[in-house]
Amino acid sequence: MTVRIWQWPTRVVLLLAMGLAVLTLQATNARADYALLEGDGSTWSQGIVNQWIADAKPMGMQVVYSGIGSSGGRKSFANFQDDFAISEIPYQGVDPITKEEDASNIRQYAYLPIVAGGTSFTYHVTQAGALMRDVRLSGETIAKIFTGQITNWNDPAIAADNNGRTFPDLTIRPVYRSDGSGTTAQFTTWLDKQYPAIWRTLWSQGGLTSNYPSFGKAIGANGSDQVMNTIAADSGNGTIGYVEYSYALNKGYPVVKVLNAAGYYVEPTAYNVAVALTKARIDMQDPSSLSYLTQILDDVYTNPDPRTYPLSSYSYMILPVGSVDRRMTTAKRQTLVDFMTYGLCTGQGQAGPYGYSPLPLNLVQAGMTQLAKIKAADPAVSIDNVDPTKCGNPTFVAGDLTRNHLAEIAPQPADCDKQGAGPCLGGATVVVGADGKPTTSGAPGQQAGASKPGASAGASAAAAAAGGGQIDPETGQVLGSGSADGSTTASGPVATTIAARPAVGTTLFAGLTALELVGLMVVPGVLYARTRRPEEDVQ
Repeated sequence: MTVRIWQWPTRVVLLLAMGLAVLTLQATNARADYALLEGDGSTWSQGIVNQWIADAKPMGMQVVYSGIGSSGGRKSFANFQDDFAISEIPYQGVDPITKEEDASNIRQYAYLPIVAGGTSFTYHVTQAGALMRDVRLSGETIAKIFTGQITNWNDPAIAADNNGRTFPDLTIRPVYRSDGSGTTAQFTTWLDKQYPAIWRTLWSQGGLTSNYPSFGKAIGANGSDQVMNTIAADSGNGTIGYVEYSYALNKGYPVVKVLNAAGYYVEPTAYNVAVALTKARIDMQDPSSLSYLTQILDDVYTNPDPRTYPLSSYSYMILPVGSVDRRMTTAKRQTLVDFMTYGLCTGQGQAGPYGYSPLPLNLVQAGMTQLAKIKAADPAVSIDNVDPTKCGNPTFVAGDLTRNHLAEIAPQPADCDKQGAGPCLGGATVVVGADGKPTTSGAPGQQAGASKPGASAGASAAAAAAGGGQIDPETGQVLGSGSADGSTTASGPVATTIAARPAVGTTLFAGLTALELVGLMVVPGVLYARTRRPEEDVQ
């Protein structure tokens, strides 16, 4: 048998191909303008932040976020232990319970609103072996429960809120956050503003606190996940706790319908939160002030619109904006700018399915102004010229900052959810029609309003949301499906713009890749032509 072989040219070509393959790998992975980001803080916002992290990964961004509570996030940021933090409240100066300093020290920062939502009250009350649903409570009743003044589910005040509905003789066990929490701060701010006399029976000095005081049979739990797990456990019968709505939605547990100023009991849907926050006052007087964009919610609590959910609010990212910051590099700043450009724009479309409400246009534009401070600190950072009116946020009415589309189309509450009527049990289904408007089908019934714990439609909807399906933000009903592999895809003008922006060094590597292709096709032939040796026969 005769085999034709070549001598050293074969080795040269092989080595050349291997070297060029290395260049190819370097070119593929060359994202010199991005670097790993580490953040921590709020669990209230963690659900939507985790979704944005998953969306941003295909765009080359790596972000790690730990839900350690707002107070922990603020402290980590002040001590340069993270690249960004998320909190529901600004720095307080001194924590009123722990007396620890709550300030940024020397680290320069700015607040960036990232998402809106409702602080909800989820509960576990079984009757005849089934989980009660459609429970209604007034603000006064909630205040008395969380200060130890109402201690049994058969209390006359609870029966009155539910128009005579029967509740079991069952001890109430409130579940509160045992760690420093923005959720606690939101809740106690509302208590202090709306029910100061009741609140001061537990918290004599008044005002808000991030650390809820223990009392009676109340149970402390570290983090929103543990609050939710405590309530959902088999041993949780009789519990009630406060969490961001997304946690109850994802667990398939009901939330209290809270009485608003118009006399209706409502849930913290994306629609009702959007309506409530039309009355939010935002500090927009001085963009250079560190209180810029912080919220004033007094008018939200008393919003007279019957669709209002009273405990609606915003969450903030704490951005590092100093030109000298020992944790930050140009690559980190670029990653942070691109990550939050996506979150403020296209990412807001993810809010409803996860139990949040998208930011209105004026706050998105103000957020872009905050991101510009990062470029001011480091001119090497690139900020794409993105028009926020074209990024698909469901609240936007292009060209009119005074309007909020989601609030305009929000459905009115059912008549049976009016104080003194109903209650609505096994209520009507609200879906979003092809025209983008909500429609109601099926009259509210008078069923038992109970189901087995954990077996709700909400659980299925949450699972579908996690799998990329489109979910009606009012009901959690599945409206569409995600991709075949259950993944979501980051899309829209902002995602496209970020993905298309050339990375630092990409042009150089692109040129090398082109030369590589030429080399692989041409060089072997040249070498062969110039260095060919006589063939040898191998027997």
